[in-house]
Amino acid sequence: MKTLIEHLSHYAAYHRDRRNIVTHFVGIPMIVLAVTTLLARPAMPLADGGAYLTPAMVAYALSCLFYLRLSFGFGLAMVAILAIFLWAGAWIASMSTTVWLAAGIGLFVVGWIIQFVGHYYEGRKPAFVDDLVGLLVGPLFLVAETAFAMGLARETHDAMVAHAH
Repeated sequence: MKTLIEHLSHYAAYHRDRRNIVTHFVGIPMIVLAVTTLLARPAMPLADGGAYLTPAMVAYALSCLFYLRLSFGFGLAMVAILAIFLWAGAWIASMSTTVWLAAGIGLFVVGWIIQFVGHYYEGRKPAFVDDLVGLLVGPLFLVAETAFAMGLARETHDAMVAHAH
């Protein structure tokens, strides 16, 4: 399995144009919220019905294991961020079926449109076309880029840049 540096370097190679990166800071969260929302149903009650399990919870638990395996620090950030998305997706899914579907599908479609606009600026296809794991790396890339912009994780940044060249 690839390392954190390998994943980030590969993803960064598809995202060099600042306009593309900016669109990803809008489009990726929309897509993550859309997927969380759409997978928030059905909610299967557990034991006495005081707790429940959704497909979104299972998907995000597996995703968080992937992130934690790559980097404990970035993994913890992803766990916290995805917990917020799980809460928001569950909240939207608690609304009427029409609102749930309209919000989920609408966020998904608009999010991908924004992504493809960014890749138009980039002049290169999205990373997931060559490697489906790019769908998981995208949100992690945003967390890493935020950390780098804040002056954090300098060693990771430098290793990623060195590996990309």
